[in-house]
Amino acid sequence: MRPDEALDGAAVAAYLMDKVPGATGEPRIRQFGGGAANLTYELDFGEAVYVLRRPPLGPVAPRSHDMGREHTVLSRLHEVFPPAPRSFHFCSDESIIGAPFVVMERRYGVVVRRQLPASYAAMPDAPEQLGFALVDGLAALHAVDYQALGLAGLGKPDGFIERQVDGWYGRWQRAKSEDVPEMDAVHSWLQHNLPERSATSLVHNDYKLDNTMFAPDDPARLVAVFDWDMATIGDPLSDLGALLTYWIEDDDPADARAFSPMPRDASGFPTRAELVDRYARLSGRDVSTIDFYHVLGLYRLAVILAQIYIRWQRGQTRDERFAGLGALVRLIAAQAVGLAR
Repeated sequence: MRPDEALDGAAVAAYLMDKVPGATGEPRIRQFGGGAANLTYELDFGEAVYVLRRPPLGPVAPRSHDMGREHTVLSRLHEVFPPAPRSFHFCSDESIIGAPFVVMERRYGVVVRRQLPASYAAMPDAPEQLGFALVDGLAALHAVDYQALGLAGLGKPDGFIERQVDGWYGRWQRAKSEDVPEMDAVHSWLQHNLPERSATSLVHNDYKLDNTMFAPDDPARLVAVFDWDMATIGDPLSDLGALLTYWIEDDDPADARAFSPMPRDASGFPTRAELVDRYARLSGRDVSTIDFYHVLGLYRLAVILAQIYIRWQRGQTRDERFAGLGALVRLIAAQAVGLAR
């Protein structure tokens, strides 16, 4: 565990003792190194192993890093969507570890980030399988009957995209460390190019390669989808646009690769157009306005990184990975303007 983000094992053990199966004695705790916002830990009780997730240190944006929301979704979604880990318990008592937290099922597999793992590198078609399994999982998620699961109250689909555009602009105003004129330009463009609502579904709201896990011996098998704290009911194409935001292609310029969590060598991966086409065929949805959602995804990503960067500037986290995010915000904003044009 990073020193400033360490958990009190004794406090966790005493609290969970009668709340989740097998939580006996003080667990061995390890912190997962990936991720840039919520803090995630493995709790190993010996016979039982869980994952604990909590918001980042310090003040956070209103309605963000919502552990209660994550628990609501994952305590039900696992019944019909196998990649969703089951959530066992939500704690709203901040006196236990200093923040609300959720305790969920531990899944095992491969999370692909900046390079392919050795087992996949030996498979010539692994990148293609990963890409298509990822978009297949998204289409399957959007086909879930969220009303039957009792999740209709999770969001308000009417006006969803308008609230996204203006809500993220409000977050930008609160998180920015400097003026970036491109962010104002993108906000104006989004306001004047709002599409008609494509449909309504359960929306993950941060669906990307490094928020998923695959079987170590089979890149076509999606094992888990993580980070559900922003899940809501809304326009499914916003998830597809977010996926395109993080996706890179072989001929993308170097600066477009700077913020992508996927392997820098994109050869063999499906193109963005191929992902969109596959999603359209699986879902039956009209994707003719997907460029709007791609611009929205870039705009949103710039704000998310600004929120992380301001926490680093204020000393709320000492994670040095975040020191260069200010420049990245400007870069993404410029790319959003370029795509809008």
